[in-house]
Amino acid sequence: MRNKFNVLFAFLLVVIFISFCATISLSQVTDKDGNTYKTVTIGTQEWTAENLKVEHYRNGDVIPQVQDKEQWKKLTTGAWCYYESSTENGTTYGKLYNWYAVNDSRGLAPEGWHIPSDAEWTTLIEFLGGSKDAGEKIKSTELWKDIKWATNESGFSAIPGGLCDENYNYKFIGKHACFWSSTSNNTVASWIREMHNNLKDVKRDTFHKRYGLSVRCIKD
Repeated sequence: MRNKFNVLFAFLLVVIFISFCATISLSQVTDKDGNTYKTVTIGTQEWTAENLKVEHYRNGDVIPQVQDKEQWKKLTTGAWCYYESSTENGTTYGKLYNWYAVNDSRGLAPEGWHIPSDAEWTTLIEFLGGSKDAGEKIKSTELWKDIKWATNESGFSAIPGGLCDENYNYKFIGKHACFWSSTSNNTVASWIREMHNNLKDVKRDTFHKRYGLSVRCIKD
């Protein structure tokens, strides 16, 4: 009897696992440059499961790469950089965009997608149990240094691309994953979500609009 119960229990675990995996979409989306991204369905939302790498807005206009510190410090229009100007970092972690690129009316996200609002980020976090626990379920189990509390249960696969601040200083690669929302807080700052290597939660904060951060997209 016990053996039959164990077999049944194991079967149920397999069914649950398959059902959970089915929520991780095997679909993909393609950006203006032909880069493809895995997507994941979490609750009622579909997200890209990789950081954005596009170099053109949806209308074909170029998003400039800025590598000059003095120029970056004065930006009020869209731009991107690689962490420490390294294309290798870009290949691994994607591009770091300022908020002006996120907010540009020409469209940063692929067709049919957009940059998530602060409210849409909140929906994701609440579905995964709230800000105190969601970070563990969002963080990838790869690329992080000294990682704690990372299961990637959601399939979101947040990776620690670090950031470039408003003064063109690079920080926290391997330890922080920082993502823009499309929601402005005031004339100089916008809402972001941030995950740390040694914390379980997802932090909500505001950063200067000239910061360079990773970007994820959500389906319209």
